Amino acid sequence: MLVSALSVHVFGTGVTVGYHRLLTHRSFKTPKWLEHGFAILGICCFQDTPARWVAVHRMHHAHSDDRPDPHSPRVSMFWSHIGWLLYVNRQTHSVASLEKFAKDLLRDPFYLKLELSPWRQFMFSGGQIVLYFLAGALFALLSASGWAAAVQQGVSWVVWGVFLRVVIVWHITWSVNSLTHLFGYRNYETGEDSRNNWLVALLSFGEGWHNNHHQDPSAASLQHRWWEFDICYYEILFLKWCGLAADVVPGRSQRHAERL
Repeated sequence: MLVSALSVHVFGTGVTVGYHRLLTHRSFKTPKWLEHGFAILGICCFQDTPARWVAVHRMHHAHSDDRPDPHSPRVSMFWSHIGWLLYVNRQTHSVASLEKFAKDLLRDPFYLKLELSPWRQFMFSGGQIVLYFLAGALFALLSASGWAAAVQQGVSWVVWGVFLRVVIVWHITWSVNSLTHLFGYRNYETGEDSRNNWLVALLSFGEGWHNNHHQDPSAASLQHRWWEFDICYYEILFLKWCGLAADVVPGRSQRHAERL
């Protein structure tokens, strides 16, 4: 259980901090090795390649809750949560969409190779299974257990740390698409249906303050009131303190004040 909980957070940052705030909205900058590290964590969550994830999310912001939105709950809650993934939408999966919405990523050979050689993403996502098994087995052996117990522990870590964790992170991510456009409160009138949902914010470490995000997509922080706690933002600030993040984008009001 502990392995699963820790893995949800560590690998979840590949989606929340990596795919979303770093790659999609460019809310801060990191060295390329760290950026690619976040991307690999996202790949290990089985949520498509970085470029395709970014293209879909930018399309969502460009047409939020209008007809071209890939996952609006105005169709249905099931559609926004998982249904849109079961339908082959040629608009969202086309080369033209990638060139329009993720062209900046494709200039990086790392992301371009993932698109040209799809097997590369499975190399990363499959490799984590081996690593979890070896880590679990080693943990058992260091605890003076036998080889049979080591194998059992390795398999257990794979089940809890990979398979269960992937499903949990899926539903957390999909809840941002569905629940935060249906349930919650609004700090801003943003022209679409985004809501701030405290439960989704708790599960996603801050991503549930979705109305705040739609009001200011570029900002690194989604915390607009003192009690809207955004753990992902504080992790970005920690990276900045360590010298691993720069150009952290402040809120819109602060950006306006700095221009004066």
